[in-house]
Amino acid sequence: MMRKIFFVVLAFFVYQSGYAQSKLQSNMFLRTFANGLDVLVIEDNSVPLATIEITCKNGSYTESPEFNGLSHLYEHMFFKANKDYPSQESFLDRVSELGMNFNGSTSEEKVNYYFTLPKFNLNEGLKFMNSAIRYPTFDAEEMKKENIVVDGEFQRQESNPFFALNNEMDKRLWGSLYSRKNGIGDHQVIRNATPAQMDSIKNKYYWPNNSMLTIAGDVDHNSVFQQVQAVFGDWKASPFDPFKKWPIPEFKPLQKSDYFVAESKLANVPIFMISWQGPDT
Repeated sequence: MMRKIFFVVLAFFVYQSGYAQSKLQSNMFLRTFANGLDVLVIEDNSVPLATIEITCKNGSYTESPEFNGLSHLYEHMFFKANKDYPSQESFLDRVSELGMNFNGSTSEEKVNYYFTLPKFNLNEGLKFMNSAIRYPTFDAEEMKKENIVVDGEFQRQESNPFFALNNEMDKRLWGSLYSRKNGIGDHQVIRNATPAQMDSIKNKYYWPNNSMLTIAGDVDHNSVFQQVQAVFGDWKASPFDPFKKWPIPEFKPLQKSDYFVAESKLANVPIFMISWQGPDT
């Protein structure tokens, strides 16, 4: 139900774009391009930097158990080889040349990736983002290497006794749809992931009409819109709505209250936790 409401609100927002534009802060400018890509520019000249971030509607809520964690793995692979930078070394060399800092995150309903760089490299940064979002190459050996990094993330999470408590709570709250709420994913699924699975995710969700590009920093919005059009204008829109083609299942309401005790040898003090299913979760 929440998803249906979101699309109705989005349709109204696009239709009323002129009205919505006037409601943005004076340094914010929003435009939807012909291919459906939403572009938000935030002008802030406090430091001579610019950040380029792309956000896609994807995350654990799209993941059945056999895919749980692959949006998370995709985040790691985003910052590796692509058509224009065919190796991890060439990718990182270009990062260094442009003076960039980069990172990303994966949550239940969105994935986002960003580059921060000196403002005079903005156009080259847009081209670099275009290469990463549109033309990734998923090398099986690189995916195996990335398991070491993912292993470290799991170890950090599992070293916190709250992780075991929260994980068990989610399993009881969401039942058979637990994977849709498990952002970090299933460790074994990630370890066994294939390039074909990564391509499957890209082909479902990584489209301009399922994404928002945000550029913030010491920039001029008119110039940015022109540069975005030049770089991303030929990115073709998806011919389908992924959330109609692969619907997100509705969560079943809990039938009764429940309680449990999660034990951890890592815990020094007890933690008491109460959780509810929210409306339309």
